[in-house]
Amino acid sequence: MRARASAFLRVAVAVVAVALFVAPAGVAAQSTARYDVVLRGGRVIDPETALDAVRDVGIVGSEIAAVSEEPLDGDVIVEVAGLVVAPGFIDLHAHGQTNRANEFQARDGVTTALELESGVADPAAFLAHRAGDAVLNFGATVSHMSARAWAVPGRPGLERARRAYGNGAEAGERAVGRIASAARYDPVPPERHEALREALRAGLAGGALGVGMAHQYYPGATREEILRVFQLAAEEEAVIFTHVRSMGVGAIQEVIADAVVTGASLHIVHANSSSLWEIATVMDLVAGVRDRGFDVSTEAYPYTAASTGLQSAIFDPGWQDDLRIGYGDLQWQDTGERLTEASFRRYRASGGTVIIHMMRPEWIREALSREFVMVASDGMPYAPGAHPRSAGTFSRFLGRYVRDEGLVPLMEGLARITLMPARRLEGMSSQMTRKGRIQTGADADITVFDAASIIDTATFEDDLSYSRGVAHVLVNGQFVVRDGENVPGARPGQAVVGKGGQPVN
Repeated sequence: MRARASAFLRVAVAVVAVALFVAPAGVAAQSTARYDVVLRGGRVIDPETALDAVRDVGIVGSEIAAVSEEPLDGDVIVEVAGLVVAPGFIDLHAHGQTNRANEFQARDGVTTALELESGVADPAAFLAHRAGDAVLNFGATVSHMSARAWAVPGRPGLERARRAYGNGAEAGERAVGRIASAARYDPVPPERHEALREALRAGLAGGALGVGMAHQYYPGATREEILRVFQLAAEEEAVIFTHVRSMGVGAIQEVIADAVVTGASLHIVHANSSSLWEIATVMDLVAGVRDRGFDVSTEAYPYTAASTGLQSAIFDPGWQDDLRIGYGDLQWQDTGERLTEASFRRYRASGGTVIIHMMRPEWIREALSREFVMVASDGMPYAPGAHPRSAGTFSRFLGRYVRDEGLVPLMEGLARITLMPARRLEGMSSQMTRKGRIQTGADADITVFDAASIIDTATFEDDLSYSRGVAHVLVNGQFVVRDGENVPGARPGQAVVGKGGQPVN
């Protein structure tokens, strides 16, 4: 009780100080206020206000309470001179949703890691499962793949699938995933489209941040089915996050046409691996539709290899022609070996994850050079030999493409991984209006890094390794990385809940 009163008193003092002195935008007055944490003397960069200057940042509880030209006093003072103090990085596309995965993400500067491409079958159960025990902020879309399985005739019904959550959210997701995978070649007949839509509505009401639609993984989905989901998203004012049905321009044109016809908001994930050799044309398509006022966005990751399950529909017969690669371009995650026809058949039968070497460096640069393209990891669930994007996406982008290659200025680079992802989700969750910014009143999700040394270290051949150059990471005002090391037991992550759901504590 005394601690709560003390925190309230500090907030009250800070409010009075601000009321007595009107400071320039982004600057707080020096006062007698005392803060829980002060980041002293760093290069503060806020993409929304274009602030790039030496400041002290004062934190009270889970919020930024001051950004000051004058020195601030606090219970904990961290000297960060020579380091960049930035909004915490926001990953819109993180399949790693465990605390071990979060530890690698935090060392990469991430403070919010969201599962928006594939989504989850039961968003309410997922959010409740992670609440109170998460390193980073978390959230998810509702999975179209799972919802459609409930609508396919002869497949297990909605209630049976949901009962799988009685053994916990992770067990439930695995069980529903098996049901959904079994239905991947089945179309949802028109008379069952409303059942599909109702399942998606239930997910949105459970706190989903939109609809996750990865229909390359379930080729049974007809173009009519996809259009009906876009119509539902438009009605519910929800964003669709889609992994399109195949590589290349045609698949991108399908979802853009559906967005234009219905008025739905659309985000195309990993444009680099979905476009491949047609990346420039795809970028022109997205730029054109955005210039005409349609709500379409996209992302890319800064690596030349993709990664997915070898048993997925992507590797159905004809994959070599579709991807323009061969067996030797596939690398088995667990051993690092390049595959042959024999090992491909063996591993495909048993199941597991493969790294797909199928992109060129110039395709990555083409995507990242476009000012509307965000950066997201598509990071896989934690495994010792996982794709390096699971540990190094944001450090690689800032170190290689922003600093070393000068592809974009640092301010713009930070916007791609902070402010732009936050704005993409503001219509789905009011919480995101307080993220992606270093401003008074914003959530104290903060990444402090050395712009001269930040870089990824994970490779395709070795086990995952932490990125270098991230000195401190705070999530909701608490350190999860301090002096370049993970903070044991730190669990300040909070659920990011869609507008249809209830707050999760």
